[in-house]
Amino acid sequence: MSVRDTVEERLERIKTGDPAVFTRLYPDSARAAADAADARRRDGLSLGPLDGAIVSIKDLFDVAGETTTAGSVLLAGAPPAAADAPVVARLRRAGAVIVGKTNMSEFAFSGLGLNPHYGTPGNAADPARIPGGSSAGAGVSVGQGTSDISIGSDTGGSVRIPASLNGVVGFKPTARRVPLAGAFPLSYALDSLGPLARTVADCAATDAVMAGAEPAPLDALPVAGLRIGVPRGLLFTETEPLVAEAFERALARLAAAGARVTDHPIDDLLAAMDAALPDGSLAAIEAAAIHADWLDAQADRYDPRVHRRILAGRAAPATRYIRTLRRRAELIASLDARLAPLDLLALPATATTAPLTTPLEADDAAFLAANRLMLRNTAFGNFFDLTGLSLPMPDLARPAGLMLLARNGQDRRLLALGAGIEAALAG
Repeated sequence: MSVRDTVEERLERIKTGDPAVFTRLYPDSARAAADAADARRRDGLSLGPLDGAIVSIKDLFDVAGETTTAGSVLLAGAPPAAADAPVVARLRRAGAVIVGKTNMSEFAFSGLGLNPHYGTPGNAADPARIPGGSSAGAGVSVGQGTSDISIGSDTGGSVRIPASLNGVVGFKPTARRVPLAGAFPLSYALDSLGPLARTVADCAATDAVMAGAEPAPLDALPVAGLRIGVPRGLLFTETEPLVAEAFERALARLAAAGARVTDHPIDDLLAAMDAALPDGSLAAIEAAAIHADWLDAQADRYDPRVHRRILAGRAAPATRYIRTLRRRAELIASLDARLAPLDLLALPATATTAPLTTPLEADDAAFLAANRLMLRNTAFGNFFDLTGLSLPMPDLARPAGLMLLARNGQDRRLLALGAGIEAALAG
């Protein structure tokens, strides 16, 4: 089909599908971008691998002339953005057809994807289950095929979790590699912006555009000889048997392809991370500063669960926050040295598959327990400033991801390793 025909087909599917997946559509500009892409194709021209790709963006990115709500009604009356976020502008210049904005957890502060304001998207594999957060609509849209690529943010796993639960690929770059300007922040220290897509190659091409680099073909690195460390211990407790069994099958397949898989404990550094974190977490402290003008004056307009978590960060003194940042820098260096003998760490991206939505909506204790467990395996990668990739694990009744983590700055190499592992798992 032409790009224009594809856009029309996707818009129709979105219109007749789950209304909670998208918060805003851009039919007119998407059709214009599609027509331009088709014209280039007729003339034998291309702007690169994203030219004509159907892309959606998380509802925390600025689009010129409209208000950025970040999944909240609190910002509904805020002034419109003066310009596109740099990431959005780069996607447009690369020929991407931006079809709409996807729903999210309010202010990106949950790993489950529930939103009481705009509705909770149903999981792409089972609409009765959660989508994962905070890039909830992004994971569902790619999982359902209404977007080829969706752009999310990842502060504690918000790209990798919905990728895992919806059976798609999600990539978290090293923080600050992709410009954060024009994306509503959750945590200055931890935020990163990354894509969800059907393949590692599509994530790699999108990441290059987002980072302002020239997209180049991704050469998959061989699995044979790959040094994979498995951080067994704290990150493997409470794991759903379905996920644990799929993970072991994936490891066995990689070992059969020639990878060297060894246990690589990091529990001491995880304990040091927990000791360094002040009450309310680093994200909560920074969010409390971002939301300082609203926490009291507009408390009733927040999702109460989000409000409570942000409010918890307000009690931490500045001295504790500064010491946490300094200790974090030391621990980042320690883990980097610990990972030097490896090519990557491997573990389940999420300890469980997607739980049912209704019980979590009704029960605060169940919500908090599920949210803690959902974020556990991904969030330490943000604290230690690793780059991470979630790949769908094969042969599962419900989707779950295999997470690959590499050292700070090894983004492109991780993607090449991920492409090789993707092929080995498929084979």
